[in-house]
Amino acid sequence: MNKLIAASMVAVAAMATTPALAQNVGIATSNPGSLFHNIGTAVANAANAGGLNTTIQPATSPNQFIPFVDQGGIDFGVANLQEVNYAITGEAWWNGRTNENIRVVAHLQPLVEAIFVRADSDIMKVSDLKGLPMTDGYTAQNTILPQLSAFYATAGMTRDDVEKVSVASVVAGADAFMAGDTVGFIFAHGAGKVREADAAVGGLRALGVEDDSDAALAAARAHWPTAFFMSLPEGAMPGVLEETTYIAFPQVIFTHTNAPDDVVYAMAKAMYENAAVMGETFPPMRAFRPANMKGDPGIAEFHPGALKFFEEVGLN
Repeated sequence: MNKLIAASMVAVAAMATTPALAQNVGIATSNPGSLFHNIGTAVANAANAGGLNTTIQPATSPNQFIPFVDQGGIDFGVANLQEVNYAITGEAWWNGRTNENIRVVAHLQPLVEAIFVRADSDIMKVSDLKGLPMTDGYTAQNTILPQLSAFYATAGMTRDDVEKVSVASVVAGADAFMAGDTVGFIFAHGAGKVREADAAVGGLRALGVEDDSDAALAAARAHWPTAFFMSLPEGAMPGVLEETTYIAFPQVIFTHTNAPDDVVYAMAKAMYENAAVMGETFPPMRAFRPANMKGDPGIAEFHPGALKFFEEVGLN
């Protein structure tokens, strides 16, 4: 894992403003083109504006870099809260391998997800995917299959209702779609890869949940417990051709228990004070609200450095 991340280190311009904070910190992200790569870059820029010297270090997915953060090999990471909670307890694909040193720094804006198809296709809703080739497998990104199953569940479907085309990651899934190997792919709204696919095929349609009832949400949560439904207005993102309800879930920046309190405090403070920098770097982060940084961490704990900052600014 050390070699994987070290080999793919990408520097983000650093701006040290005080000697006390003139130290390098790293943020682990997913691959370029992914949402978490975009978010990690935005957070790094905010951190640099706040006085930390920050680099981003991409890997394939959080299930690869979370253990590295847990062991103190890198200071911070970005991921969705459900995966962080599973990593701490060792549940699901972690197969009992716990990451008990993980601590949450702050909540980010919600991750909103869709299944994308060609806008000029006859696929208008999730159930229209039955019997058609769809991305599946996600061998290097364990979070995606349960999220995909959550989407199918809102239409009374399972993954067995489509023709499965195995891919390694969401980025690879988008590539398979653009190559014509599948009729659709799952991805988060706002990611650069979605914009690339939108341009490549002449327009996307972002399929939302087929049923937004309480029963459908319960069916989705059976696969992804932190899921909730969130609507986007027409034109809000590529593929949103009319107001549509999607699956969303919390995402966080996290660290490890041995990270220095002053560094974590500085990261939380930089994000709180430089939300505009994050929005300028990656427009979907304009949905980030500093007042919501201290959200419910689930079974995870906040790092003491973050709690100190939250107390100072009155986030309870």
